[in-house]
Amino acid sequence: MRKRRREGAPRIQSGARRPSRGAAERGRNPIVAIDGPAGAGKSTAARRLAAALGCTYVDSGAMYRAVGLAARRHGVDLDDADGVAALVDGVTLVADAGGTRVLLDGDDVTHELRAPDAGAWASRVATHALVRTRLLDRQRALAAEGGIVMDGRDIGTVVFPDADCKFFLTASTDERARRRQAEDAGSGAESDLAATRAEIEARDGRDRERSIAPLRAAADAIVIDSSALTVDAVVARMLESVRARARP
Repeated sequence: MRKRRREGAPRIQSGARRPSRGAAERGRNPIVAIDGPAGAGKSTAARRLAAALGCTYVDSGAMYRAVGLAARRHGVDLDDADGVAALVDGVTLVADAGGTRVLLDGDDVTHELRAPDAGAWASRVATHALVRTRLLDRQRALAAEGGIVMDGRDIGTVVFPDADCKFFLTASTDERARRRQAEDAGSGAESDLAATRAEIEARDGRDRERSIAPLRAAADAIVIDSSALTVDAVVARMLESVRARARP
């Protein structure tokens, strides 16, 4: 795979696809893509699956949340495509065994990206083609050697169309709203269930209807409805599928 460098950071050409690999290599260093709507449990499942496989977990959404946070900090309108895209270079994603950390202009902002508003910011900046193009190279560079589990909205359809295993994790809107409310309660915040449900529906609409990389399941993705499943059950299904794909 041909690589180029920009300002010292490894990049992979946006149109490039990684070469096909044999079963043995896939088993050692799989690339797993997990997509789905907000609140479906992607991050938790992806993190546990990565640990079980001995792979690195990457939260691609953290990149978009960081860009949104940067825009708010610098007073840039979230709908200003050029202005927002200019902030991408200030975002650094560090993915290792300890998880995904995000640096913004050198400061670790990982915990700030879980604020309730961060998801809405991410959804808005993700509609800009230039922002997605600039982040796409970084996402692909992180998986240059394989051994990665990445979750997001377009991982199996755009970022890694040749991923070794693709999943689309979903859940009913009511269940996702209940989960989000439980998360808020766990962090000491109060939220109204109806309002939370409305926010999720609005986010779904933006993600599915945007013209660039809309949220959808890849044709070859394994769809899992987690509405009535525990996290352990979801991860078990994923792990079984990944290992089955790796067999000769």
